[in-house]
Amino acid sequence: MQNVPNIISTKDLSYICDMFNWNFTTAKKALNYSNNVTDNEIKEELLNIFDMHKQICNSLLNILNGGENE
Repeated sequence: MQNVPNIISTKDLSYICDMFNWNFTTAKKALNYSNNVTDNEIKEELLNIFDMHKQICNSLLNILNGGENE
């Protein structure tokens, strides 16, 4: 991922917040669905989806916390 500037514009912050919300909602849904299915193959795939979206959320939070700033 490219380094982000030390200052994030309001528009960029809004976009990052939207991206976080989309991924967080999807992660929650995938985890919830995985707890309600009985087919192990589907459960495993839903948990993979959860992990992927959780990693994206963590990356976005890291950016907001200044972890990947110049």
